[in-house]
Amino acid sequence: MLSMKAPPVHLQGPPHPNCLGTPPHPDHHPSHHPVRSWSVAQRQSFSSGSAEKPMPGNSMLGHLTSKIKATGPISVAEYMREVLTNPVMGYYVQNDMLGPDGDFITSPEISQIFGELLGIWCLSEWMGAGKPSRFQLVEFGPGRGSLANDILRVFSQLRGALGGAAVSVHLVEVSPKLSQVQAQCLTGDQSQVSASEDEPVYRQGTTTTGLPISWYRNLDDVPRGFSIYLAHEFFDALPIHKFQGTEKGWREVMVDIDPDEPGKLRLVIVPAPTLASTQLIQADEKRRHVEVCPEGGVIVQLLANRIAEDGGAALIADYGHDGTKTDTFRGFKGHKLHDVLASPGSADLTADVDYSYLRRMAGATVACMGPVSQKDFLKNMGIDTRLQVLLRNCADPSTRAQLIQGYDMLTNPLKMGERFQFFTMLNHSRLTRPEPEQSKGGKKMAPVPKKGPAPLPVAGFSELGLS
Repeated sequence: MLSMKAPPVHLQGPPHPNCLGTPPHPDHHPSHHPVRSWSVAQRQSFSSGSAEKPMPGNSMLGHLTSKIKATGPISVAEYMREVLTNPVMGYYVQNDMLGPDGDFITSPEISQIFGELLGIWCLSEWMGAGKPSRFQLVEFGPGRGSLANDILRVFSQLRGALGGAAVSVHLVEVSPKLSQVQAQCLTGDQSQVSASEDEPVYRQGTTTTGLPISWYRNLDDVPRGFSIYLAHEFFDALPIHKFQGTEKGWREVMVDIDPDEPGKLRLVIVPAPTLASTQLIQADEKRRHVEVCPEGGVIVQLLANRIAEDGGAALIADYGHDGTKTDTFRGFKGHKLHDVLASPGSADLTADVDYSYLRRMAGATVACMGPVSQKDFLKNMGIDTRLQVLLRNCADPSTRAQLIQGYDMLTNPLKMGERFQFFTMLNHSRLTRPEPEQSKGGKKMAPVPKKGPAPLPVAGFSELGLS
């Protein structure tokens, strides 16, 4: 769900729900906060004195300043976690932030072709794994449900290719408001909320295409089994730690109260090492400023273990880099760049995904491919052919213009084509041609790798030669 979007492009003709676009984001955050050194004297000036006066008009700011006064500067990771997912005031908990009236627009809202091609990718990987009899589609942070809706439409249209496999849908979503939007999009009124908030499955129902669908708050609650995991604009919103190289070694960048303006926050470099600065930086790191997302690393390790044990694949698609960028932390509000420390809780916070870190966290448990640019991924998936088919079957000039503009937004290197990256994790057996699923004594067994012939190509990460 979560992305680095900017003002929507004004399209010709009436707006189409799948053809809204956004121009590219800058590579660096817009806050322009000078990162200051932090002294013990400054720390003491904010930990003593009278009880905190609430900050007018922003309860999140008051909550954060109270926390800082009590414990000292907080990490950027803790700041992001509070601002985005605090159960009472968090940005994702309180807001429907997607679409033209929200703070950003994601690729599935730009063009239906995006979701259709990801649906083809899911089917391709299911086939490449030997067509297991059970097939779980798991999406992290599904936004408004647009991506899942497009994928399920492909599944429905290609139902014959699925050959009777038991397909189910599993959504990992922390926002109650967005889960309602997703349920309406994917099931109409065919979903029910669990009676108890403690239930691992807090909502379930049946999609408009007839598939069972369930909602969860975290991956641990999703049933085990062969699964295709999708994380589209999910990892970029997970909390990051920021570090600065100094003459004394790596030091963590943290969030503190501005001593000159107590109603404002600032970034500071703490003088002593923190647990994070001693544990999260690689010994051979060459950059002088680094952002690390340990939560993302944990999720990747969980996914890698599931894929290795149960079969399946994960596709991660996000703005990102392969260990080259430094300062990418930024905010978005109303489709515009927003100061990351201003009015906390009112804007989306995001940072580019470091795919080199995710690959390192996955280790040898799975096979990793990518990152490849969105332009290359979509062209390898046949986006040019799909666009031409849609244009041939569309006589309305306005809709044709929207399709072309959506294609340009997704693939143009100056827009999303190069900045958006795709990365996949696969079971090692996927890279050898599998035999069909075997049965022994009535019990289904996982596909058995077969030596000899070359494996089926991994869609999107190699040119399939579609025409």
